[in-house]
Amino acid sequence: MNAFEIRALTDDAATVAMLADLLIETVGAGGSVSFMHPLPAEAARDFWRKSLAAAARGERAVLGAWQDGVLAGTVTLLLDFPPNQPHRAEIAKLMTGRDHRGKGVASALMRAAEKMAVENGRTLLVLDTASEEGAAGFYEKLGFTLTGEIPDFALKPHGGLTGTLIYWKRIGARARTLS
Repeated sequence: MNAFEIRALTDDAATVAMLADLLIETVGAGGSVSFMHPLPAEAARDFWRKSLAAAARGERAVLGAWQDGVLAGTVTLLLDFPPNQPHRAEIAKLMTGRDHRGKGVASALMRAAEKMAVENGRTLLVLDTASEEGAAGFYEKLGFTLTGEIPDFALKPHGGLTGTLIYWKRIGARARTLS
């Protein structure tokens, strides 16, 4: 298993460029991460600048997995929720570069995001993934429970509708008390 350095990302030109390239690659390969193909580079950079600005305000964390100076993958942990939901966080935009797939990057990123959620006092972690060609099996191996499917939830990057699967996982102290 390869070792990756996982760290919170900040808004600098090189990081934004690598994140944009990863997002464009993911969308081009059919990844359902909220964008349509072809994704213009400026739109990808703008998305990441806004996301990293939200991270600087503490509304989310954008984590990156690095290996030999290369951004191998990223995940976003959403933390900004209404007053009646201070106990939960949401996983978004888990992406691994094509050359780094199958090497444990996504698992390392998810472990780091879950740890960060617990450190922020969260006891419930939620996420969604596309019904078609999504990562359902991966999330289930990490202990997430399927709640259900919403059909025709979003357009696939290359066209056509796909459903989304909604998952949840108890984490931190709440998870230990239920075990």
